[in-house]
Amino acid sequence: MDLGFKGKVALLTGAGSQIGFGKEIALLIAKEGCDAAAVTDINLDDAKLTAEDIKKLGCKSIALKADVTNKAEVQEMVKKVIAEYGKIDILFNVAGAILGGGPLEEQEQDLWDKEVSLNLYGAMIVSQAVLPYMKKQNYGAIINIGSGSSHMYSHGVSTYAMSKGAIDIFTKQLATVEAQTGIRVNCVAPGPSPTNFIKAPDKQAMVDMLAKQIPMGKGTTPADIAYAAAFFASDISGDITGQVLHVSGGSVM
Repeated sequence: MDLGFKGKVALLTGAGSQIGFGKEIALLIAKEGCDAAAVTDINLDDAKLTAEDIKKLGCKSIALKADVTNKAEVQEMVKKVIAEYGKIDILFNVAGAILGGGPLEEQEQDLWDKEVSLNLYGAMIVSQAVLPYMKKQNYGAIINIGSGSSHMYSHGVSTYAMSKGAIDIFTKQLATVEAQTGIRVNCVAPGPSPTNFIKAPDKQAMVDMLAKQIPMGKGTTPADIAYAAAFFASDISGDITGQVLHVSGGSVM
């Protein structure tokens, strides 16, 4: 099946982790014929590793350093992608992190601010920088990475879950506003996955433990998320916008 990626240019944030969603998405769209995939991360060395693997698949790629919470850095990063490839057709807002937790009375506001800034404002800032270019071409697909945690309440008061819940709303609001401009906005919400979001040394063991509470009895893989994100980015989902797709083994229904 032709997903319509030929000639398309994608920008992926948070694509430096070698076991994360961003890299997996980038490799999949490269395999499916995307012309270029620009990858960004706060860690440039890691982003370069991802870019090299993309190139091995015959897809053009550049690695750029950018803190998605810094508007000036983001705008400069987007300008570099435009200078290199002339356009941005697809944006994957992947950058994010779990920074805190524990009892509410022990949590620090400084950490709340950092977590909301990274998980929510980061996606807003990058989308804001990319939108003018998408509007000029009357085409664009924005895919946000949310989280199933936004619908789970037994793990305590989590700023991460709240910030990802806001991503759901941001997705729907932006999709509505841009519906007449040819720009679609959707969100993929993962379940527990053995990425760097799991802080335990044995990430898979932690996911396996959490999976006992999931109807399908298994964790989510980066490949699961990549397939869903690629679907939303592709032309075959051209009539779909404003949706939040939970890819989590039935943990959210």
